[in-house]
Amino acid sequence: MKKIFFSILSFILLTVGVHQTVQADDYLRIGMEAAYAPFNWTQDDDSNGAVKIEGTNQYANGYDVQIAKKIAKELGKEPLIVKTAWNGLIPALTSGKIDMIIAGMSPTAERKQEIAFSNSYYTSEPVVLVRKDGAYAKAKSLDDFKDAKITSQQGVYLYNLISQLTGAKQETAMGDFAQMRQALESGVIDGYVSERPEALTAEAANTAFKMIQFKKGFEVGEEDSSIAIGMRKDDSRIAQVNAAISKISSTDQVKLMDEMIKNQPVEAATDEEKQNFFSQVAKIWKENWPQFVRGAGLTLLISITGTIAGLVIGLLIGVFRTAPTSKNKALAILQKLFGWFLNVYIEIFRGTPMIVQSMVIYYGTAQAFGISIDRTIAAIFIVSINTGAYMSEIVRGGIFAVDKGQFEAATALGMTHGQTMRKIVLPQVIRNILPATGNEFVINIKDTSVLNVISVVELYFSGNTIATQTYQYFQTFTIIAVIYFVLTFTVTRILRFIERRFDTDSYTTGANQMQTGELKS
Repeated sequence: MKKIFFSILSFILLTVGVHQTVQADDYLRIGMEAAYAPFNWTQDDDSNGAVKIEGTNQYANGYDVQIAKKIAKELGKEPLIVKTAWNGLIPALTSGKIDMIIAGMSPTAERKQEIAFSNSYYTSEPVVLVRKDGAYAKAKSLDDFKDAKITSQQGVYLYNLISQLTGAKQETAMGDFAQMRQALESGVIDGYVSERPEALTAEAANTAFKMIQFKKGFEVGEEDSSIAIGMRKDDSRIAQVNAAISKISSTDQVKLMDEMIKNQPVEAATDEEKQNFFSQVAKIWKENWPQFVRGAGLTLLISITGTIAGLVIGLLIGVFRTAPTSKNKALAILQKLFGWFLNVYIEIFRGTPMIVQSMVIYYGTAQAFGISIDRTIAAIFIVSINTGAYMSEIVRGGIFAVDKGQFEAATALGMTHGQTMRKIVLPQVIRNILPATGNEFVINIKDTSVLNVISVVELYFSGNTIATQTYQYFQTFTIIAVIYFVLTFTVTRILRFIERRFDTDSYTTGANQMQTGELKS
């Protein structure tokens, strides 16, 4: 089993790949979603002046990326893109994970309380994107959206503009524009408020979409319509950044944006591909399978390591919590205090979502204590301690399932608590908790998807990136679902095989012992 485990782990490490760590002094780390074309997007090569994305074999490009290159040149550094979920951008900046945010972010009053902003490097125009065959395709004014289900991105000023659409129903804000495009295409919403460049991109990528531009449009404050670079308040380089922005005239901004709209990766599907769902799925897999495989590899690495580490944590806690109270008063007090600490740990990590734990541990430790953790190591640590909290209770139940007579017999033979647990109890506990351990493993495979909030490039993150490139969300997520099913199904079959081997070995051992006893008698 050890050989099989290490062979699988080695294969996963080779699949995921080992990425070199760059020195922060040499690079300007730019945070962005890389999924908001034409401001920023992800591509597979460095064509058209794209910039490397940290920790991946992919590149980012777009209007924001080209601005980032100009800023980096002014500061005498090389740009490096740190792909980060929108809600994680400000925590990443304040915790020192990135140096700047260049992601189409508006300098609102709320954000200014947390971070500083440069001068504007682009002025946006809000529009509404609808279906071309929908009830609101002929809308011409803000008053033409009565009863329309409208949304926008969470945490941006665009969502607040929905109230200006007379009679419109304001739907719950969504995490990113990829979700909104998917919701619009499937008919969940009637439209979403966006910025003109993004709407033009969506319209070009999907002929079912139509951009509604108004002669008398939304009333927008200057701080909302302008887009600026987010920086830490103590960053003294803001004057240099503003100097670089001042060199880009409004004419140059329009020219650069038009160029990026032209260069964005939008593929026109043939009529056959539009009609054939399976050919679309096959094409996406054929063109992007290395990204899916790398994402699945990292998902397996995190879930396997986290489950094994969590099992070890659970076993250690289980042994400790069943240990007899020390006769030494000082040790007894320490034992009780540590027991309370373990109870707090178990209750906290069982009582809070892993997505919240990820944000607190990855960004919080850097912001509060200045501890910068590699995101993959942080992901493994998060899954491990989360699993450990659940496994400790599973192990406790497994220990209580062992007959008390065995404890008493071991004590009568003069065995210590440690010897009793190691030689008699834990072998039975491990067998008893194998099904529950397998269930935790399967859950961890699926729950790694929440780690996208700290930009871990696991299967869901990789698949979502591909979906934003192809604009074929249902097809892409079908592939992701199939891969998750294959992983969980395979793991379940392997664990059931191990259970049968345990049962067979136990039966053989018992039979041999009986035979030996009969011969001796």
